[in-house]
Amino acid sequence: MKVCSVDIQGSEALFCILSLDNGLMSTHDCRQTRIPLKKADEQTSDTEQVRRFQQIFAKLCEDYQIENVVIRERPKKGKFAGGAEGFKIETAIQLISGVRVELMSNHAIKEQLKHTPLLVDSRGAGLKKFQESAFQTGFAWLNKVRAR
Repeated sequence: MKVCSVDIQGSEALFCILSLDNGLMSTHDCRQTRIPLKKADEQTSDTEQVRRFQQIFAKLCEDYQIENVVIRERPKKGKFAGGAEGFKIETAIQLISGVRVELMSNHAIKEQLKHTPLLVDSRGAGLKKFQESAFQTGFAWLNKVRAR
């Protein structure tokens, strides 16, 4: 089972690709580790930028044969609330056809990591430091699915 786990920071989707085969978890190299949602300018509208982001992410899912995407859910209000661009990114990903998208709350991630703690951090898994949250999200989701 392969999953693309996403952490949305500002106007960027930071992600990593993980798989679970016969109890062995693996990370996969990917041509990109982040996709920005660019701001509209004189030549492009906001709608066109969201569509462009969605096309890039959908192509990535197609190229790497990803059927599952898990997004770290962001609070809707409070100190760490997500901004408008982040919610546009979340929606664009959710509307990609042929891909199952699930949101996973911080609480659910922490609970799952209590049951199956990480034995290696993102750098030990060959990822960049900024992919840490996406890695934790994907790891927690894969272990949750495996436990079902």
